[in-house]
Amino acid sequence: MPFPVASPGTRRTPSPPKRCGISSPISLAAPRETDCVLTQKLVETLKPFGALEEEEELQRRILILEKLNNLVKEWIREMSESKSLPPAVVENVGGKIFTFGSYRLGVHTRGTDIDALCVAPRHVDRSDFFTSFYEKLKLHAEVKDLRAVEEAFVPVIKLCFGGIEIDILFARLALQTIPEDLDLRDDSLLKNLDIRCIRSLNGCRVTDEILHLVPNIDNFRLTLRAIRLWAKCHNIYSNILGFLGGVSWAMLVARTCQLYPNALASTLVRKFFLVFSEWEWPNPVLLKEPEEQNLNLPVWDPRVNPSDRYHLMPIITPAYPQQNSTYNVSVSTRMVMIEAFKQGLAITHEILLSKAEWPKLFEAPSFFQKYKHYIVLLASAPTEKQHLEWVGLVESKIRILVGSLEKNEFITLAHVNPQSFPAPRENPDKEEFCTMWVIGLVLKKPEDSEVLSIDLTYDIQSFKDTVYRQAINSKMFEMDMKIAAMHLRRKELHQLLPNHVLQTKKTHSTEDVRLTTLNDGSLDLSADIENGMSVPSPARAVKTGPVTGSSQGRNSPAPAVMAASVTNVQITEVSSQQVNPGESSGGASRDSIPQTLSQPAMSLPPKSTITRVVSSTLLVNHPPRPSGSTATNIANPIVGV
Repeated sequence: MPFPVASPGTRRTPSPPKRCGISSPISLAAPRETDCVLTQKLVETLKPFGALEEEEELQRRILILEKLNNLVKEWIREMSESKSLPPAVVENVGGKIFTFGSYRLGVHTRGTDIDALCVAPRHVDRSDFFTSFYEKLKLHAEVKDLRAVEEAFVPVIKLCFGGIEIDILFARLALQTIPEDLDLRDDSLLKNLDIRCIRSLNGCRVTDEILHLVPNIDNFRLTLRAIRLWAKCHNIYSNILGFLGGVSWAMLVARTCQLYPNALASTLVRKFFLVFSEWEWPNPVLLKEPEEQNLNLPVWDPRVNPSDRYHLMPIITPAYPQQNSTYNVSVSTRMVMIEAFKQGLAITHEILLSKAEWPKLFEAPSFFQKYKHYIVLLASAPTEKQHLEWVGLVESKIRILVGSLEKNEFITLAHVNPQSFPAPRENPDKEEFCTMWVIGLVLKKPEDSEVLSIDLTYDIQSFKDTVYRQAINSKMFEMDMKIAAMHLRRKELHQLLPNHVLQTKKTHSTEDVRLTTLNDGSLDLSADIENGMSVPSPARAVKTGPVTGSSQGRNSPAPAVMAASVTNVQITEVSSQQVNPGESSGGASRDSIPQTLSQPAMSLPPKSTITRVVSSTLLVNHPPRPSGSTATNIANPIVGV
């Protein structure tokens, strides 16, 4: 696969000035010899990571998509005949498969799925797609693992075609035929469409607009491959957990390309970190000025929509109707990403000065060495099928728990690791499938006290209630679907995680605190006590299913008790590693970063705080904690849900 790397010694002539985006470029400088060399080294570094797909794999994908496209055309002709359309219309009725996401952007890797869109004429209904086309796919010899998700926010058919995972959306246009040269960027196609078709079209329209708005597609693609790999290595690639997803990273890279239209990938990677480590959030990132099409569709506009003013890191899609692709970002995830941008800027500056090589940029950080305290969430179900559904639901709600933790005035940061891990079974003799996620906590020193007590009962209870409520409403919930949570300090993570996950190089922890057990069962964090806490095996963590009434019997099906620990904390120091961009950018930070011109800088609303300071450990909501001497007879404070 060719990459935009000029041979050393070749001086490129700058292309004519071209306005890309909402502002003029920062620099039109042509690449230097060192840029060409560094870009070639970047390409060589990406290869061992599998970030570059081989030509053979690409041709295989093209062949599979061609087969799928022919299948769609054949199906639409059959549907047209069944609905008694004139033969002349049937012959030219068309129909087409479009792609979007990483494949359309040209940054897919081996093993990744393909996002596709089936576009049909007006006489083919969505119900036809999920019935007759589904049956047609089922009969195809190369189709495996076929499943329809018709009730999803964006309805989809998922399948494995010739060994390649494909997600197919559906859109019916108000056209009698679908021409081969159809341009989905045409806003007039949205007229008279239902909202589900507009949502389905959105992925293709956004992807096509991004490619249209970058000055050099090859440079954009190589830079995006590097940034995507970097984000995945640093565990900040996950839209569902409050970080950024693929389209958001693509838009940030596209904006960097607009600001440096003649730069090669090695320069663009460095400028990416410079621009977004200094970006004045919540100013939005825009690739072009928003356009109003008078189609009465909701668009992102904080001047009109009060809820849009609370978005912390808005990155706005360039296709109508414009939306914020990062509405899931929280205070904590934004802090983590900005810190990562600053570290990336420092490393790329070292690379520029030949003090480091590209592999250093892609070294995974030691998440399990970074924090002193962690909350571990576990989701379990009795069968593999139930487990897949349950894990998907629980994961989609973790950001709600993170947002709740952030409101606690003594929690500075709640950092969820997007990577999930298999968890040990509660009963080795009973078949059970269990997955866990880990959240690192940074605690803040109280101003007027050495001991801090934090009650997380309400936070985790609300999280549990939300998950169980949605599972019940969507008729997904089954008995023995459980959530458990526990609080562990860093040295105790080995009870749950394998050594190869924990054995990473040590870094300075985000907070210098220690955890010990007090006689009354509370959790104390102190700087001078190292004797360990007796932590039960994860299998002993209390788990409860949802309960509908006051009964707490084992067969009660409704949202239930959530047990959480109250943590007594004594903090001697809270420190965060931050890179000073002015010191690490070698003068590059003097670049003037143009912020959004059409949107004024918005000050964030005051952060609401919920103070829950208690003097002793509260483990469960009900029954009420007994008073007197019986209050000390409480189990060890592992958060059991």
